[in-house]
Amino acid sequence: MTLQHVVVGVDGSLVSVRALDQAAEEAARRGIALRVVYAVPDRDEAGPVLASAASRVRARHPSVPVETRAEEGGVVRALARESTDAVLTVVGSRGLGGLAGWACGAVSSRLAAQAHGPLLVVRGERPHDDPREVLLGLERDISADAALYAIKEAERRGAHLRVLHSWTHRHPSPELSSLTPATSPGHERHPRTEVERRTVRTAPAQDLVEATRDAVVVVIGSHRPGSRHGGHLGPVAHALLHHSHCPVVVVPTG
Repeated sequence: MTLQHVVVGVDGSLVSVRALDQAAEEAARRGIALRVVYAVPDRDEAGPVLASAASRVRARHPSVPVETRAEEGGVVRALARESTDAVLTVVGSRGLGGLAGWACGAVSSRLAAQAHGPLLVVRGERPHDDPREVLLGLERDISADAALYAIKEAERRGAHLRVLHSWTHRHPSPELSSLTPATSPGHERHPRTEVERRTVRTAPAQDLVEATRDAVVVVIGSHRPGSRHGGHLGPVAHALLHHSHCPVVVVPTG
């Protein structure tokens, strides 16, 4: 039986080490295993990088089971495949290794549109155990999957949840209000989560990016690959992946 696990993509770069460290903390926080993946043209090249990564995780989090896996071929395809049965997939915002996709920051954007489960893109310089707040960005109709993930994330971290909803309809989405009342399903399941919400009528991407200065992580939804919209990232998600001041979690929906 496959253990529940977090997946992290590494490439030997300093940025991927940051992703590795955060992925290990995410696995430790959830009490599950960590799978370290390196996508290379030749699997024989992956040994030293994977061994170093596993050693680093075991030294810092000895209770976290670690598995390493070398995958041949493209990094986006490999990590998208690995995301299918992962609780969370983690990558850096860009890499400094030999893979051109990592060097230009293309992997995080492409993978965000293709991942089959939540994807955490490591951004920002603030230590990622800062408990301030979890930020949820809603750029269309409310996403139940993204909202539930954000509520659980706030609960795991002992942080409060702040919701920013962009004004894209004549009337606000009625489901949004159900996040905050004490009688809502989310609050019945997660009564300790404090929720604050605000509607953004202009420049939602700019407002959300600015709000990430005070967040430990920002959560946003995207269309799930294979849905009627296909794997699609909206303008707010693109802005966050390139300019957020904190890590970004993209949750597939639909």
